[in-house]
Amino acid sequence: MNLFNAKRMLLALAGAVGIAGAAHGADISGAGATFPYPIYSKWADAYRQKTGVGLNYQSIGSGGGIKQIKAKTVTFGASDMPLKPEELQEAGLVQFPMIIGGVVPVVNIRGVQAGQLVLDGATLADIYLGDISKWNDPRIRKLNPKLALPDTTIAPVYRSDGSGTNFLFSDYLSKSSPKFQQTVGANTSVQWPVGIGAKGNEGVANMTHQTDGAIGYVEYAYAKQTKLNYTKMVNLDGKAVAPTSASFTAAAANANWEGTPGFGVILTNQSGPESWPIAAATFILMHKKPQKPADSAEALKFFTWAYTKGGKMAEDLDFVPMPEKVVGAVQKSWAEIKDDKGQPVFAASK
Repeated sequence: MNLFNAKRMLLALAGAVGIAGAAHGADISGAGATFPYPIYSKWADAYRQKTGVGLNYQSIGSGGGIKQIKAKTVTFGASDMPLKPEELQEAGLVQFPMIIGGVVPVVNIRGVQAGQLVLDGATLADIYLGDISKWNDPRIRKLNPKLALPDTTIAPVYRSDGSGTNFLFSDYLSKSSPKFQQTVGANTSVQWPVGIGAKGNEGVANMTHQTDGAIGYVEYAYAKQTKLNYTKMVNLDGKAVAPTSASFTAAAANANWEGTPGFGVILTNQSGPESWPIAAATFILMHKKPQKPADSAEALKFFTWAYTKGGKMAEDLDFVPMPEKVVGAVQKSWAEIKDDKGQPVFAASK
């Protein structure tokens, strides 16, 4: 077992212990996006130590989380792709944002360190379309005139499972490239023209690490934990920016959360000289009329604690806490989650 896999296994084991907690009736069940797993795991461990209540969260991808909440097999689902109002209505779901982060391209190129390589959306789209196949392609060299790029074949790595990270990345590429929009499009699952598939943020990180000349895309916490070399990106204002909590915050600064049904704001390709172009919120999905109201109340209690007490832990992993104004609006929306008598299952303290 190499050092990378050993570290990865230790991280996975630590996360699994922290996020599951002691198995008892009060544990909260959820499933979905791998994007927020690092912070959900950290929150869960701290919350279990404080309350004794565990969180059994299955990090299976947004597509799986949406399926499980619709099937009513979990108390909440998690997705990085916000559902449209008509889908929420049809399924009887409430949706709200939990945390903000960023998807980052990561590369394995000999001699290239973290933050040295600069890409833009159009060039990144051409790589994933197969139109750019070598790292010393003139289009990449033009963005990196001072960087010695090898004549190495590019190995694009993509998410093979249905995921919100897929949606965010393909949505950004679609906004950056008309050809990508027309031939691939944006969704949780798309037909990638070239590349190597891997499951989950963990799988993409591992495959990128193991493959010479690879490029992949993962949530930033995974890039940090696995010490992968991230790229800088040229944003909508033409500025080359690095992925940081500040650039994720800048992308979310002007978002119209309260004016968007289901708070379903998509933060890719936002304007602003400091904005990271593949920023995103991750969302929670819950039933308006849950089968087990007490379980939903316990989950909302956990989310309230995470909003109010989990900000520093989120920032330590380069996630961005939701603004207080948005949290207030979210907690008002929880009044839609009611028991059999039509009463809200949980009331956040003011």
